[in-house]
Amino acid sequence: MRVTVFGASGAIGHLVVRQLLDAGHHVTAYVRTPAKLPLADEHLTVTTGQLTDTTALRKAVAGSDAVISALGPSLKRSVKGTTITDGTRTIVDAMQAEDVTRFIGLATPSLADPHDKPHWKTTVLPVMAKLAFPNALTELKGMTEAVTSSPLDYTIARITNPVDKPATGRIKSGFLGHDKVGSAMTRADIAAFLVSQLTDPRYRRAMPVISN
Repeated sequence: MRVTVFGASGAIGHLVVRQLLDAGHHVTAYVRTPAKLPLADEHLTVTTGQLTDTTALRKAVAGSDAVISALGPSLKRSVKGTTITDGTRTIVDAMQAEDVTRFIGLATPSLADPHDKPHWKTTVLPVMAKLAFPNALTELKGMTEAVTSSPLDYTIARITNPVDKPATGRIKSGFLGHDKVGSAMTRADIAAFLVSQLTDPRYRRAMPVISN
Protein backbone atom coordinates (compact mmCIF):
# COMPACT_ATOMS: atom_id res chain seq x y z
CA MET A 1 0.00 0.00 0.00
CA ARG A 2 0.91 3.66 -0.27
CA VAL A 3 0.50 5.33 3.12
CA THR A 4 0.97 8.95 4.16
CA VAL A 5 2.06 9.44 7.77
CA PHE A 6 1.59 12.67 9.71
CA GLY A 7 3.52 13.23 12.93
CA ALA A 8 6.13 10.93 11.40
CA SER A 9 9.05 12.37 13.38
CA GLY A 10 7.34 11.89 16.77
CA ALA A 11 7.87 8.99 19.13
CA ILE A 12 4.92 6.96 17.82
CA GLY A 13 5.05 8.26 14.24
CA HIS A 14 8.67 7.23 13.80
CA LEU A 15 7.74 3.68 14.82
CA VAL A 16 4.76 3.69 12.45
CA VAL A 17 7.01 4.63 9.54
CA ARG A 18 9.56 1.96 10.43
CA GLN A 19 6.91 -0.75 10.75
CA LEU A 20 5.24 0.24 7.48
CA LEU A 21 8.58 0.06 5.64
CA ASP A 22 9.39 -3.30 7.25
CA ALA A 23 6.06 -4.57 5.95
CA GLY A 24 6.91 -3.46 2.42
CA HIS A 25 4.59 -0.45 2.16
CA HIS A 26 5.47 2.76 0.32
CA VAL A 27 5.50 5.64 2.81
CA THR A 28 5.25 9.40 2.47
CA ALA A 29 6.29 10.98 5.76
CA TYR A 30 5.09 14.56 6.25
CA VAL A 31 7.33 16.42 8.70
CA ARG A 32 8.34 19.93 9.67
CA THR A 33 11.96 18.98 10.35
CA PRO A 34 13.36 16.14 8.20
CA ALA A 35 16.42 15.79 10.43
CA LYS A 36 14.14 14.42 13.17
CA LEU A 37 13.32 11.40 10.99
CA PRO A 38 16.73 9.74 10.43
CA LEU A 39 15.48 6.93 8.22
CA ALA A 40 16.54 6.03 4.69
CA ASP A 41 14.66 3.56 2.53
CA GLU A 42 13.91 3.28 -1.17
CA HIS A 43 10.21 3.13 -0.31
CA LEU A 44 10.29 6.25 1.88
CA THR A 45 9.55 9.78 0.65
CA VAL A 46 10.03 12.56 3.20
CA THR A 47 7.96 15.67 2.53
CA THR A 48 8.63 18.88 4.43
CA GLY A 49 5.76 21.21 5.27
CA GLN A 50 3.49 22.81 7.80
CA LEU A 51 -0.03 21.69 8.71
CA THR A 52 -1.25 25.00 7.30
CA ASP A 53 0.14 24.35 3.82
CA THR A 54 -2.87 23.15 1.83
CA THR A 55 -0.93 22.60 -1.38
CA ALA A 56 1.79 20.54 0.31
CA LEU A 57 -0.79 18.48 2.22
CA ARG A 58 -2.71 17.65 -0.95
CA LYS A 59 0.53 16.63 -2.66
CA ALA A 60 1.47 14.43 0.33
CA VAL A 61 -1.80 12.49 0.34
CA ALA A 62 -2.32 12.31 -3.43
CA GLY A 63 -2.28 8.70 -4.62
CA SER A 64 -2.21 7.23 -1.12
CA ASP A 65 -4.37 4.31 -0.06
CA ALA A 66 -4.54 5.55 3.53
CA VAL A 67 -3.41 8.19 5.99
CA ILE A 68 -2.05 7.38 9.44
CA SER A 69 -1.86 10.34 11.80
CA ALA A 70 0.31 10.13 14.90
CA LEU A 71 -0.34 13.81 15.63
CA GLY A 72 -1.20 14.81 19.16
CA PRO A 73 -1.32 18.01 21.22
CA SER A 74 1.29 19.21 23.67
CA LEU A 75 0.51 18.37 27.30
CA LYS A 76 2.21 21.56 28.50
CA ARG A 77 -0.30 23.86 30.19
CA SER A 78 1.55 26.87 28.79
CA VAL A 79 0.71 25.87 25.21
CA LYS A 80 -2.40 27.54 23.84
CA GLY A 81 -4.27 27.53 20.57
CA THR A 82 -5.65 24.84 18.29
CA THR A 83 -2.78 24.14 15.90
CA ILE A 84 -3.40 20.37 15.77
CA THR A 85 -7.16 20.75 15.42
CA ASP A 86 -6.77 23.22 12.57
CA GLY A 87 -4.13 21.03 10.94
CA THR A 88 -6.32 17.95 11.16
CA ARG A 89 -9.16 19.82 9.48
CA THR A 90 -6.78 20.75 6.67
CA ILE A 91 -5.65 17.12 6.35
CA VAL A 92 -9.28 15.98 6.14
CA ASP A 93 -9.97 18.57 3.45
CA ALA A 94 -6.87 17.48 1.52
CA MET A 95 -7.90 13.82 1.72
CA GLN A 96 -11.37 14.57 0.42
CA ALA A 97 -9.97 16.71 -2.38
CA GLU A 98 -7.65 13.86 -3.42
CA ASP A 99 -10.28 11.12 -2.92
CA VAL A 100 -8.35 9.37 -0.12
CA THR A 101 -10.88 7.87 2.28
CA ARG A 102 -9.05 5.79 4.90
CA PHE A 103 -7.88 7.65 8.04
CA ILE A 104 -6.23 6.03 11.08
CA GLY A 105 -5.36 8.20 14.07
CA LEU A 106 -5.11 8.67 17.82
CA ALA A 107 -7.26 10.14 20.59
CA THR A 108 -8.00 9.55 24.28
CA PRO A 109 -10.57 7.59 26.34
CA SER A 110 -11.54 11.00 27.76
CA LEU A 111 -13.58 11.24 24.56
CA ALA A 112 -16.58 8.94 24.25
CA ASP A 113 -17.44 6.49 21.50
CA PRO A 114 -21.10 5.53 20.85
CA HIS A 115 -20.14 1.88 21.49
CA ASP A 116 -19.11 2.65 25.10
CA LYS A 117 -21.33 1.66 28.01
CA PRO A 118 -21.40 3.39 31.43
CA HIS A 119 -18.06 2.91 33.15
CA TRP A 120 -16.12 4.81 35.79
CA LYS A 121 -13.60 5.89 33.15
CA THR A 122 -16.32 7.60 31.10
CA THR A 123 -16.99 9.83 34.11
CA VAL A 124 -13.58 10.26 35.72
CA LEU A 125 -11.20 10.57 32.77
CA PRO A 126 -12.84 13.63 31.14
CA VAL A 127 -12.81 15.48 34.47
CA MET A 128 -9.17 14.60 35.15
CA ALA A 129 -8.11 15.58 31.63
CA LYS A 130 -9.95 18.90 31.78
CA LEU A 131 -8.24 19.77 35.07
CA ALA A 132 -4.76 18.59 34.15
CA PHE A 133 -4.54 19.30 30.40
CA PRO A 134 -7.34 21.69 29.42
CA ASN A 135 -5.90 22.88 26.12
CA ALA A 136 -4.76 19.40 25.12
CA LEU A 137 -8.29 18.09 25.72
CA THR A 138 -9.74 20.91 23.63
CA GLU A 139 -7.31 20.02 20.85
CA LEU A 140 -8.14 16.31 21.04
CA LYS A 141 -11.86 17.03 20.90
CA GLY A 142 -11.42 19.32 17.91
CA MET A 143 -9.14 17.03 15.92
CA THR A 144 -11.39 14.03 16.59
CA GLU A 145 -14.54 15.89 15.57
CA ALA A 146 -12.82 17.05 12.38
CA VAL A 147 -12.48 13.40 11.38
CA THR A 148 -15.65 11.84 12.78
CA SER A 149 -17.90 14.54 11.33
CA SER A 150 -16.47 13.87 7.87
CA PRO A 151 -17.40 11.03 5.48
CA LEU A 152 -13.92 9.49 5.90
CA ASP A 153 -13.56 5.79 6.68
CA TYR A 154 -11.76 6.27 10.00
CA THR A 155 -10.39 4.29 12.91
CA ILE A 156 -9.22 6.34 15.88
CA ALA A 157 -7.36 4.47 18.62
CA ARG A 158 -7.89 5.90 22.10
CA ILE A 159 -4.76 5.67 24.25
CA THR A 160 -4.01 6.73 27.84
CA ASN A 161 -0.45 6.10 28.95
CA PRO A 162 2.09 5.37 26.19
CA VAL A 163 5.42 4.06 27.48
CA ASP A 164 8.85 3.53 25.95
CA LYS A 165 9.33 -0.20 26.39
CA PRO A 166 9.89 -3.05 23.94
CA ALA A 167 6.85 -4.24 22.03
CA THR A 168 4.92 -7.02 23.74
CA GLY A 169 2.85 -8.18 20.79
CA ARG A 170 -0.14 -8.32 23.14
CA ILE A 171 -2.77 -5.75 22.27
CA LYS A 172 -6.16 -5.42 23.94
CA SER A 173 -8.82 -3.41 22.16
CA GLY A 174 -12.48 -2.67 22.66
CA PHE A 175 -14.92 -0.25 24.21
CA LEU A 176 -15.44 1.04 27.74
CA GLY A 177 -18.00 -0.96 29.68
CA HIS A 178 -17.78 -3.83 27.19
CA ASP A 179 -14.22 -5.08 27.13
CA LYS A 180 -11.35 -5.49 29.58
CA VAL A 181 -8.99 -2.83 28.32
CA GLY A 182 -6.35 -1.27 30.54
CA SER A 183 -4.39 1.96 30.32
CA ALA A 184 -0.64 1.63 29.73
CA MET A 185 0.70 0.53 26.36
CA THR A 186 4.08 0.57 24.68
CA ARG A 187 4.52 3.00 21.82
CA ALA A 188 5.76 0.14 19.64
CA ASP A 189 2.50 -1.75 20.20
CA ILE A 190 0.47 1.41 19.55
CA ALA A 191 2.27 1.77 16.23
CA ALA A 192 1.61 -1.90 15.45
CA PHE A 193 -2.10 -1.44 16.10
CA LEU A 194 -2.28 1.60 13.83
CA VAL A 195 -0.53 -0.27 11.03
CA SER A 196 -2.77 -3.32 11.52
CA GLN A 197 -5.84 -1.18 10.86
CA LEU A 198 -4.84 -0.88 7.22
CA THR A 199 -6.29 -4.36 6.72
CA ASP A 200 -8.42 -4.96 9.85
CA PRO A 201 -12.08 -3.96 9.26
CA ARG A 202 -13.33 -4.42 12.86
CA TYR A 203 -13.16 -0.80 13.91
CA ARG A 204 -14.28 1.07 10.83
CA ARG A 205 -15.81 4.44 11.83
CA ALA A 206 -15.18 3.67 15.50
CA MET A 207 -12.79 4.71 18.30
CA PRO A 208 -11.60 1.64 20.21
CA VAL A 209 -9.61 1.91 23.44
CA ILE A 210 -6.33 0.01 23.19
CA SER A 211 -3.82 -1.19 25.80
CA ASN A 212 -1.39 -4.00 26.59
